[in-house]
Amino acid sequence: MYSKDELRKLKTEFWESFATYCSFQPMLKKRKKMWVLYDTKVKGVELKFDVARNVVCVILEVNKRKESERQEMYERLTWYKETLEEGFPEGLLWDTSCTLETGKQVARIYVKKEGADFHRREDWGEIFSFMAENMYQLEKNFLNIAEYLKE
Repeated sequence: MYSKDELRKLKTEFWESFATYCSFQPMLKKRKKMWVLYDTKVKGVELKFDVARNVVCVILEVNKRKESERQEMYERLTWYKETLEEGFPEGLLWDTSCTLETGKQVARIYVKKEGADFHRREDWGEIFSFMAENMYQLEKNFLNIAEYLKE
């Protein structure tokens, strides 16, 4: 078990190592900005990484405050399901209502990998590869439809 300080240091080292890993990936080398993430240019839609003890997720999240607006955007995304799932042989997971640890309700479209633990440094290479490849594909697919989602 880690103390709060040890866990904070581990997380910092993990994300710094991931940034280094990404800087050596041919698909990411010529980019000005590594990832789009919060700068999607579509209000209430973000791309995220979520790393926990035994699961890693690459997520497209709809986090509009009003449930009706969140559901409307989620429905609009379903119109482009084929485009969003391109390059994901198993498809993506679609969750209309996900409750975050903070209690906030969001909708998520994501891919996950179970069994890899970021507390084990020997799993980091596998986790980094999963995160980079899947975020690259999800981001690329999302950017193909982002113009149609703007309000």
